[in-house]
Amino acid sequence: MADIMIIGGHGKIALLLAPLLNARGDAVTSVIRNPEHADDIRAAGATPLVLDVESATREQLAAALDGFDAVVWSAGAGGGNPDRTYAVDRDAAIRTMEAAGDANVARFVMVSYLGARPDHGVPSDNSFFAYAEAKAAADTALRETNLGWTVLMPGALTMDEPSGTIDPAAIRAANLPGTSRANVALVAAAALATPESIHQNISFTDGSVPIEVALGAL
Repeated sequence: MADIMIIGGHGKIALLLAPLLNARGDAVTSVIRNPEHADDIRAAGATPLVLDVESATREQLAAALDGFDAVVWSAGAGGGNPDRTYAVDRDAAIRTMEAAGDANVARFVMVSYLGARPDHGVPSDNSFFAYAEAKAAADTALRETNLGWTVLMPGALTMDEPSGTIDPAAIRAANLPGTSRANVALVAAAALATPESIHQNISFTDGSVPIEVALGAL
């Protein structure tokens, strides 16, 4: 059993991940900003923790993370406001990594996106630019930490049912299949239980390779 904190606990992926972890015996705490979401968190099998990671200090985050074995970062500003995108997807994410190090958290799983990298190629006048920049900075910062990190890089997200199978050889392209959020949750859960996933970037879309096989081949 592991004590796992999900940051962005009311997000669609997080609400699918929490019951998976709970079902296998992990203790899950889901961080939310809005206390009105607490009942949804409990229904998913997790303990709600009201904490605004956008404004929380490194010290406050470290105190919240004390005693946890792993963190899953599944938070995001949701686009639309570049300043807030940088504040959440870059700055708050990096503060949380630093805090995780301070609190001696062993594992950090980052939910990113397929194609995230400093040379992402998104034009500066594109509405996706701030998100691409923020995720590139956060992912790079995570790889430079001493944490047992894993970066999940799913393709375009869908609400399709989970298949339990992915394409681990996927690269960003216009004609890619979607990636079920439920499959992202399954990959996150599997990564937390798979030592081979530590210090790995896992790119994937929905596909035909069982998740356990894909991660076992890392």
